Amino acid sequence: MDLILWRHADAVEAGPGEADLDRPLTPKGERQAQRVAQWLNQRLPESTRILVSPALRTQQTAQALGRKFRTVEAIAPDAPAQAVLDAARWPLGRDPVLVIGHQPTLGLVLSQLLGAGLREGLAVRKGGVWWLRSRRREGDAHLLVVAVQGPECV
Repeated sequence: MDLILWRHADAVEAGPGEADLDRPLTPKGERQAQRVAQWLNQRLPESTRILVSPALRTQQTAQALGRKFRTVEAIAPDAPAQAVLDAARWPLGRDPVLVIGHQPTLGLVLSQLLGAGLREGLAVRKGGVWWLRSRRREGDAHLLVVAVQGPECV
């Protein structure tokens, strides 16, 4: 099973009294989302399930793909890492899953899966993608890092 973690692109900072969930992408973030979406669309199978946080910035990031996606409340900002893994059905799902979410949650997912044991998780840049694959070989489970990509490199 493939698990692709995509952190939302650059977003405006929340102003006084503004809700975190309502923060849109900046013009820079819109360009980042378009570049990374183009890179992903060249590689993602059609069967990929796309799960997106309800935050506006993740919704806008997902829209850059031009594919259908499902909003999942359980992966909103500050969600626990296990909520992302449960929503993705990791590692038992059949189809690839793309999760568009937030820090620190995505970094905590990576830390858990890669065995880094970092309480703060790994750093995932805005607009960055981590592509992981779970596979079985001779009865043993293996985790493979397929790609790590930032918006400035596509």
